Amino acid sequence: QEQLVESGGGSVQAGGSLRLSCAASGLTFTNYHMAWFRQFPGKEREFVAAIFWSGGITSYSDSVKGRFTISRSDAKNTVYLQMNSLKPEDTAVYYCAAGRTWAGDQTCTVVRCDYWGRGTQVTVSA
Repeated sequence: QEQLVESGGGSVQAGGSLRLSCAASGLTFTNYHMAWFRQFPGKEREFVAAIFWSGGITSYSDSVKGRFTISRSDAKNTVYLQMNSLKPEDTAVYYCAAGRTWAGDQTCTVVRCDYWGRGTQVTVSA
């Protein structure tokens, strides 16, 4: 059974860092582009970052560009989101997703991704 499991969330003060991980199982990881989304209370999920199946292309939302870095390890079937210089407005539930259609910052939006994790909470205090 295909599964994505996020980890690494938690509470941190503004200016701090966290690294999220998303472990994939039951699917051929290298067939998929991977993405991170986040959801604020009462809002729809919004795109954060995406990485091409080969890892050679990445895309970021303007709100995280320069602060967050997405990467992947095909050996570990895992995608990461390194989050630096965190701000209180980064507080959200973060989800990873796997899809076959690359669309830059519209990945998983233009064409819905095939698999989603259950999310991990990130809380940034002022």
